[in-house]
Parts: sequence; structure tokens; C-alpha cells
Amino acid sequence: MSVSSQPSAPWQPGGVRDAGGGLFALALATFVAITTELVPVGLLPLISDDLTVSESVAGLLVTAYAFMVAALALPLTSATRRLPRKAVLLGALAIYTLSNVIVAVAPTFTLVATARALGGASHAVFFSVSIGYASRLVRPHLAGRALALVTLGASAGFVLGVPLSTSLGTAVGWRTAFLVLAGACALAGVLTALLLPAVPGGGAPPDDAARSARRTALAGVTTANALAYLGHYTVYTYVSVLLLAAGLATAALGPALLLIGALGLIGAWYAAARLDVRPRQTTIVTLAVVAGGVLALGLAFPGTMGTLAAAAVWSIGFGAVAAVFQTAAIRTRGASPDVVGALVNATANIGIGGGAALGALVLDAAGAGAVPYTGAALVVAALVVVVVGRRAFPATPE
Repeated sequence: MSVSSQPSAPWQPGGVRDAGGGLFALALATFVAITTELVPVGLLPLISDDLTVSESVAGLLVTAYAFMVAALALPLTSATRRLPRKAVLLGALAIYTLSNVIVAVAPTFTLVATARALGGASHAVFFSVSIGYASRLVRPHLAGRALALVTLGASAGFVLGVPLSTSLGTAVGWRTAFLVLAGACALAGVLTALLLPAVPGGGAPPDDAARSARRTALAGVTTANALAYLGHYTVYTYVSVLLLAAGLATAALGPALLLIGALGLIGAWYAAARLDVRPRQTTIVTLAVVAGGVLALGLAFPGTMGTLAAAAVWSIGFGAVAAVFQTAAIRTRGASPDVVGALVNATANIGIGGGAALGALVLDAAGAGAVPYTGAALVVAALVVVVVGRRAFPATPE
């Protein structure tokens, strides 16, 4: 049998089924990326006790990570724009692995924070590239479904990654949880190398009379994105603190987060089914459910069952958030897909880091009961931006 010396044909966008292997690889990589970012959320009490810092200071491990992403998303995406996109993703997964290993063995909080900052730099590149990558695997009218399927990996990070890491950390130590996560990142890198087809980078949109309107629409999407993430992470960073204060037993924390997170798959399914048909309606419903769930959490706290029920509603809504904003941003065509990805990535992490910091301030100043009200107000602000921004969030795909 002879082996052809001809290079393989470049990838041609097709249907979702044609791109199934690549979408699965991106979803898996997204799963370990989100888990890496958020694993301290469920382990905050253990980390703070072991490293002798307060829970609000330990929460800054999420803040430092997110602010690295926010600051570096655009510069690193620009600096790597001439490199093969697949190689950039694989490099990011390798750095995730290294960051988690260092966190697992670090003897001091300072070194743990430094390793988390390294992971944040990797995250800055990974999500900026992966958003545009997913949209290039399929034909343009299928971008919503493709991005929703990839963000199932993010939902799985909430559903499985964070709760299982929390349960593992509670059972055998938080450092072991980070070591196991490092192994998962390495495995995701291997599978991504095998399954993800190489795609060319995308150029800038045409420089025509509509360019200014497209950029304005993109600014509207990224503003709403930042507000939604800011509101969510003001509360979610301290969800373990809230649940324990509501009377949940420490041993039940991991299973509770697992069950609550699993409900986010309902939101992700809703986004996949609707984003290519009714994107504006999908976005409004998503944010309304998130805001309602977070507000209900504040009203129910500190009742155990009411708090859990409200968190479940909140999780259902948030399962769709990443897909709705990524799709809306890509469809504005306000910049090249990688730059759009960088802007979505940066603004989401401004929200994540800002939310962790704001939640810490509210937690220390007013107590756990005030945190959900602050988060709900910010999500409502994001909803207002969506309702006003008809060009940024059109009723049907353009």
C-alpha cells in the first residue's frame, strides 16, 4: 500500500454532523478549561483553611485568573494571529496542565496565585481562538448550534468538573483535586490533537459603509456579556459559602453543586435548539431566567430548600448564556472571528473577575444575604441592554 504524498485538502465548512469530531474536541477542551477556571469555587473553604487566608481572599484566586484573561485576551490573540490555530489551542491546553500541577504542589498562597495567573494567560488565548474556531467548522447559518454544542463543555464544567472536584477535594484534599484536573487537561490535549481538524484563520469583515454599525452592535453584545457575567459571578463565586450558610452539610456540597449544575444542560439544550431560529427571544428568555433565579435566591436565603430551588432555576438559565452571547457577537461581523472571540472572552472575564471581587466586598460588608441582590441587579442591567439593542440582538439570524 502506498501513501499519497499529496497534502490533505483544507477543511471545508459543512453541517454540524460533518464537524462532529471537531466540535466534540472543542467541547472537551472547553470542559477542562472551565473546570480549571472555576475549581476554586467549590474548594474555597478548604483552600482558605490550608493556606491560612480568609475566604474572601481565597476568592481572589478566581479574580486574578479572570483579570489576566481580560487584560491579555486581545494582546495575545493578536500576537499569535500568524500561528496555526490548532497549535495555539494545543499550547493553551499544555499550559493549563502546568498551571494545575503548580497549584497542587505550591506551599504558599502567593505561589498558588502566581500559578493561577499563568492559567489565566492560557485562558486568554484558548477561548479567544476557540470561539472563532467553532464558527469556522460549520456553514454560517449553523454557527449558533455549533457554538451551543461546544459550550456544552462549559456546562459540563459546571455539571461535572466543579462538583466532582469539590467532592474529590473534600474527600482526599484540594491539592489532589488539582492534580487530577491536570491529568484531565493533558488527556484533552491528546484528544484535541487527534480529533480537531485544522482550519485557516479568519480575516477581517469587509470595510464597507456598514462597518460602523457592525462595530456598534458588537460593542452592545460585549457590554451585555460583561454585565451578565458580572452579575452571575458576584454570586456564583461564593455559592459554596451561601449553601453552607443556608444549612447545607459540608458532605452534601459536592452532590448539591452536581445536581444544580446538571440543570444547566437544559439551558444549553434550549440555546442549541433556538439560536439559529429566534436568537433575540432566546437571549431575553435566558437573561430573564437567570435574573429571576438569582433574585429568588436572595428572597429564599437562608432557607435551605428555597435556596437550593432558586439556585436550580438560576443554573438552568445560565446554561445558555455563553452560547447566546458568543453567537450574537460572531453574527455582528464587527471584527474577525478571532478578535470577536477575544472581545467576548475579555468582557466575560472582566465580569468573572469583577464579580468575584464585588462579591467579596459585599460578603464582608453586608453578609451573605446581600450578595444575590447585587448579582440580580447586574443581570437585569444586561437584560436592559439586550432589549434596547435590536441591531445587536436581531429577532432572526441575518
